[in-house]
Amino acid sequence: MKSIANHVQTHADALNLRAKRNEILASNIVNSATPNFKARDIDFNQAMQARMDVGPVNVSNERHFKFYSGTGDEGAQFRQSVNPSMDGNTVELHVEQMQFSENVMRYQTSLEFLNRKFSGLMSAIKGE
Repeated sequence: MKSIANHVQTHADALNLRAKRNEILASNIVNSATPNFKARDIDFNQAMQARMDVGPVNVSNERHFKFYSGTGDEGAQFRQSVNPSMDGNTVELHVEQMQFSENVMRYQTSLEFLNRKFSGLMSAIKGE
C-alpha cells in the first residue's frame, strides 16, 4: 500500500507544481505590456526532482503524522528574452502562450492519469 501512496503523492506534487507554473505563466501574459516587467518560469523537471529528493519529516511520537516536506522553493527564475524590448519588458507573448498551453495539457494529462488510477483501485476493491 505504501508504494501506491508514494505513486499518488508524486502525481499530486506534479499537479501542484503545474498549477503554480500556470499562475506564473498567466502573470507573465497579463503583464506583457507592463514596462520593466521580467518574465519568470519554473523548470518543472528540476523542481519535481527537488521535491522527490526530500524525505519524511522526523517525528518525536509515533502518533504524530509523518509527511513529506518539500523545499518550498519552486525555483522560479527569470526568463531571458530573445528579442529585447525598448521598455525593458522581457515577456514574449507567443512564447508565454505556447508554454501555458503545453503546461495546461500536461496538467490535464496528470489529472486524467490520477482519475484512472483511482477508478482502477475502486474496481479492484469492488471485485469487478
